[in-house]
Amino acid sequence: MLLSVACVAPPAPAEPAIYTLDPAHSWVTFEVMHFATSTIRGRIGPVQGQVTLDRAAGRGEVSLVIPTATVDAGFPFFNARLRQADLLASAEFPDAYFVATRFRFESGRVAEVRGEFTLRGVSQPLSLVAAHYACRNDEQGAEVCGGDFEGEVLRSEFGASFGLPLVGDRVRLRVQVEGRRRP
Repeated sequence: MLLSVACVAPPAPAEPAIYTLDPAHSWVTFEVMHFATSTIRGRIGPVQGQVTLDRAAGRGEVSLVIPTATVDAGFPFFNARLRQADLLASAEFPDAYFVATRFRFESGRVAEVRGEFTLRGVSQPLSLVAAHYACRNDEQGAEVCGGDFEGEVLRSEFGASFGLPLVGDRVRLRVQVEGRRRP
């Protein structure tokens, strides 16, 4: 009798998977046009955060902390300039944040994450589209998921208006994340 009940009982719902970001593999890179002649590129990080995925329900949550004082565009003088009050304002706002609860999945994979990006104390909507996303098992058998996500912001919308229009307003963001599933 117990066997027949077990055979017709519905399967237990899958639990959402929670991933903690790996700081060695989680960074934000940026690109902005400089005096209409060249593109400045740099990176910020490592990024800290957590991602929760419920693939069966097509939902997720992400919370990222981006330490602006770690900005590196390749030159110490330029890095210090980027941290100043009229750009990243790193002294007053040492962290930027990305928080999202709107996920779009395609074939069980994260395709887009829409949420709110906060920089310099100002929050604006941001959509990050997956350029690549995959999962694997590491050498200990734990699930590791990650990808490369792309989006754009207008820095003037966050009050970072230094150099406009000679230095571009549109900033291309590439967010590289990799997280390990919590047991």
